Amino acid sequence: MRTLKLTLEYDGTRYSGWQEQANARTIAGELNKAAEDFFGRQVEIGGAGRTDAGVHAIAQVAHVKFQRWGASPAALRERITKLRPQEIIWGLNDRLPTDINILAADDAPPSFHARHDATARSYFYQISTRRTAFGKKQVWWIKDRLDDKAMAEAAKLIVGRHDFSAFSESDTKREDQSPIVVVSEAEILVEDHLILFRITASHFLWKMVRRLVGSLAEVGRGNAGVEDFRQLIENPASQPKLSLAKLDPARSTAPPSGLFLESVAYPEGGNFTYQPELARKVRVKLSLKDTVAEIKKMPKLKPLKDPVTEIRKKPKLKPLQDAVTEIRKKPKLKPLS
Repeated sequence: MRTLKLTLEYDGTRYSGWQEQANARTIAGELNKAAEDFFGRQVEIGGAGRTDAGVHAIAQVAHVKFQRWGASPAALRERITKLRPQEIIWGLNDRLPTDINILAADDAPPSFHARHDATARSYFYQISTRRTAFGKKQVWWIKDRLDDKAMAEAAKLIVGRHDFSAFSESDTKREDQSPIVVVSEAEILVEDHLILFRITASHFLWKMVRRLVGSLAEVGRGNAGVEDFRQLIENPASQPKLSLAKLDPARSTAPPSGLFLESVAYPEGGNFTYQPELARKVRVKLSLKDTVAEIKKMPKLKPLKDPVTEIRKKPKLKPLQDAVTEIRKKPKLKPLS
C-alpha cells in the first residue's frame, strides 16, 4: 500500500476549519473529494494541524493512505503505484478550489502519520496597525496604538514548559489532553505596518495561539501589564481574579483571520524532499510585505512626453522651394555649336 505525504497551502477564509464535517465545507473535505476523484478509490487523509475556521496555512502537512486493495482492478493498482509526484500534484490541484494548493507530494513509510509523527509546529499571527485594502482577510487590524516593545517583553515569557490552561478552551474531543506545552520559540517582530507574533511548540491547545495574541494585544494597548501576563503564564490558577481586573484571555481571543500555520517539523532522516523551513523565506513575499512600500522602492518611470511638444522641439524642415524659381537660378547652358 502506498502512503503519501502532501504539503499544501490554503486560504482558510471560506472554510470551517481543517477537520471534515458533515454539513460544512472544510479543507480536509475538499482534499478528500479531490483525492478520491483523482485516484479513483477511497483514501484516508489526516493533517498535522487541525486549524480552526478562518485560519490559513503556508505549509500544512497531510498524509494520504490507501486502504487494502481488496477487489480493486489490477490496472488501478498499477496506475496509483506508478504515479510520479508531479503528476499527483497536477492531478489534485486541477480538482481543488483555487484557494487550496498542493506544494509537494512525497512517498512516505506506510506507518507515517502527519499529526502523530510531527515533533513541532510553527504558527505566526499578523496584526496590522493600519487599514489595508489588500490583506484584510489575512490580518487583524487594531486601530489602537500598540506598544510593540511591551508585547515583545511579554512574548519572551511564553518560551519554556508551561501550563497554558489559562489560554485555551476545553475541547470535548480531547478531554484527556494535558495543558502542559513546551514552547521552543516565541517572539514579536515588527515589519512595516505589521506586528508579527511567531511561536513554535511541540503541540498547541485549542485556541491557544489566538488567546496568546489577544492577551499580548491587551499588553500592547496598555490595558494590562507584562506582570499581569506573567501571572497567567506562571500561575494559571490566578485567572479568575485577573479576569475581573485587567486580563482575561477568553474575552481577548484574537480573530482567526491573522493566523497562519507556518511549518511542521519531523524527525531527521525522513525521505522527504520538501523543506518546511523554506516557507519562512517565501512568506514575506507571499503575505507580509507592504505592497505600497514595495511599489515605492521601484525606480520611477519617466513620464510620457507630449508628442505635440516633442514635434515642436525638432528642427523645422525647410519648405519645398518653388521649382520654377530654382531652375531660373541655375546658369544657362550654352547652345551646341
